Amino acid sequence: MARKKSKANYFTKETEEYIVKYNTSTDSVYRAKIFTDHIYLPFYKLAENIIHTFKFYYTDVEQIEDLKHEIVTVLLEEKIMKFDPTNGAKAYSYFGTIVKRWLINYNNKNYKRLKQIGSFSDYEQSYDPSEPNEQVSKKSLSKFIDDWVEEMYEDIDLNFTKDQERKIADAVLTIFKTRSDLQMFKKKALYIYIREMTDCETPHLTRVISTLKELFYDKYQKYYDLGLLDIKAV
Repeated sequence: MARKKSKANYFTKETEEYIVKYNTSTDSVYRAKIFTDHIYLPFYKLAENIIHTFKFYYTDVEQIEDLKHEIVTVLLEEKIMKFDPTNGAKAYSYFGTIVKRWLINYNNKNYKRLKQIGSFSDYEQSYDPSEPNEQVSKKSLSKFIDDWVEEMYEDIDLNFTKDQERKIADAVLTIFKTRSDLQMFKKKALYIYIREMTDCETPHLTRVISTLKELFYDKYQKYYDLGLLDIKAV
């Protein structure tokens, strides 16, 4: 059985609304409650995900946990009040960009310091100082699709609860995975091809594809908002 992952959406539209309430309020008690109940966890999870996604492991703290809390403190004391929803940016992408840039600077600074004092372990073999942003290099669209397909394979039991739906999803993902070998890209032809593979009815196929499409664009939009996609490379 495929390994299941938590799909909790920790940074929601409601989170953004509470950030605005926090910034507009002058009541310190109310602001503290808003931060504790509605903002702290999204900030913490945002920091955690970016640290581990891009492997920002050159730190001057003993535990990664300390780094997460340091980032939350930076966001609270220096950045949260600068968020203005009228500028068009969503809170998730706005603070995600801040955290990513902060960690790039922090990571590179610590890399140089560790290099000077010679206190490297196995990390040195996996880091090329000639490319300081290698760890956050942009994904090509093709590489993004490959990674997304693997993630969908792992989460197939989580996203699709019925055997027929999983069978259809597996067929669709297989087409994505082997897309370079396909000689046809017309929607109708692909639908017929999948129906032959799974012996399913069109409404079932359409429903599964709609779910996969939503999952794809949700992840794509998050990566795009964070500037992590080289959309010209396919």
